[in-house]
Amino acid sequence: MSLLSRAYPLTRAALFALDAEHAHELTLAALKKTHACHLTRALVQAGPTPSGASCTLMGLALPNAVGLAAGLDKNGACIDALGALGFGFIEVGTVTPRPQPGNPRPRLFRLPAARSLINRMGFNNQGLDVFLGNVQASHWRRGGGVLGLNIGKNADTPIERAIDDYLLCLDGVHPHADYITLNISSPNTSQLRSLQGHDALDALLSAIRARRKALADRHGRNPPLVVKIAPDLQDAEIDAVAELIPAHGIDGIIATNTTVSRTAVQGQPHANEAGGLSGPPVHELSLNVIRRLRTRLGAETAIIGVGGIEQAAQAIEKIQAGANAIQIYTGLIYRGPSLVTECVQALAGLSTTAA
Repeated sequence: MSLLSRAYPLTRAALFALDAEHAHELTLAALKKTHACHLTRALVQAGPTPSGASCTLMGLALPNAVGLAAGLDKNGACIDALGALGFGFIEVGTVTPRPQPGNPRPRLFRLPAARSLINRMGFNNQGLDVFLGNVQASHWRRGGGVLGLNIGKNADTPIERAIDDYLLCLDGVHPHADYITLNISSPNTSQLRSLQGHDALDALLSAIRARRKALADRHGRNPPLVVKIAPDLQDAEIDAVAELIPAHGIDGIIATNTTVSRTAVQGQPHANEAGGLSGPPVHELSLNVIRRLRTRLGAETAIIGVGGIEQAAQAIEKIQAGANAIQIYTGLIYRGPSLVTECVQALAGLSTTAA
């Protein structure tokens, strides 16, 4: 276990005394600086991956099945440092074609009693050009790391022209991604979640499928493509997604994004803030989505389970529900890098037991 993992409980107390978004920015900056210096890099470097942890996801060889969810590093500016924490794969973004500031601050809130967060960031990012520059400057992929690039639409792009934004981003990230994620489920961009409806999703995926073929012909590679969906979909909506994903040759689904439900946190400070709720209240919601998807998709389509993982037992539950791999985010904020190690070891043990 790294020194950072051991020290994080003390560090967290200081960080939680600050505004949540300011603490987030300071943490990424400090992590990047520490990793960039050869003298201090060992402070953040995770230990060796345990035996039996490796797996394959959508044809990609992973050292372990524990990934970092998109949203923590929206601009891809901290890829190498985050990779040092022991993740089997990293996902960065969401990026939009043009830079945008996102929603007004404050827009990130802690709910410590529920070990949760509410965010209404609104795809704040520096745009595709800066994002791609950061991705190309990182060493993670060159060292064998698996990198997912998460794409979305600008807030001021009318929903009727959302496909144009996704195609622009797809063109940009295609040569530089190990896999690509279409984020159509953030609650913080107006009408974005409407893209999960049958007809809208069918139109989007049809356009993406055609562009993927053209890009594969041009670049000689065809990275897997996944769609990230919400935990708040009704059964019929989940079934529609399960119908369209394989029909359009999509390789996987990330289940799930944040929830707009507040049932689990009623009465807590900040519970009524607008935005997406993440953390333990999402765990059961995502499990329900994963189970239904797996039943309808069979074994061929990959599912990445995310939402509310704060200990190894929940990572195992995601896999047992039908996920092939997991991602964490909010649990990392509350638990620190030790959560990565804990989940990697647990899933390695699960794999060994299953074998």
